[in-house]
Amino acid sequence: MVVLQTDRFLSELTSMYERSTEKGSVWVTMKRSSLKAKAQLQKMEKKGKEVEYRCLIRASDGKKSISTSVSLKEYTKFQASYATVLKAHMHALKKRERKDRKKVADAEKVPETAPKKQKKKSKKKSSGSKS
Repeated sequence: MVVLQTDRFLSELTSMYERSTEKGSVWVTMKRSSLKAKAQLQKMEKKGKEVEYRCLIRASDGKKSISTSVSLKEYTKFQASYATVLKAHMHALKKRERKDRKKVADAEKVPETAPKKQKKKSKKKSSGSKS
């Protein structure tokens, strides 16, 4: 997997979306990462040093995988650019087929039949002593 600069990552992501417009998918994952091994993190915590966490973003179309790492300072700028790329390529999504509400309501209705007869309540005598 190739770690790219944010601008290069966004341009590669755009080309991935363009290649997959007719057929295919693009998977994008984001997670918090320090880009350091666990042993290094534990040593830093023992010494009292603060660990700078970054956002690791990966994208794959099944054939090619790319990734980038974004710091907290750059994240808002990256998120705005990423949102622009997503909005530009939303046209490739399939529209959800919705059923007409009237048709669904008519299908759920059961034809009325003769009303059911209610059972008569039987009068039971209480079990007590007679005087």
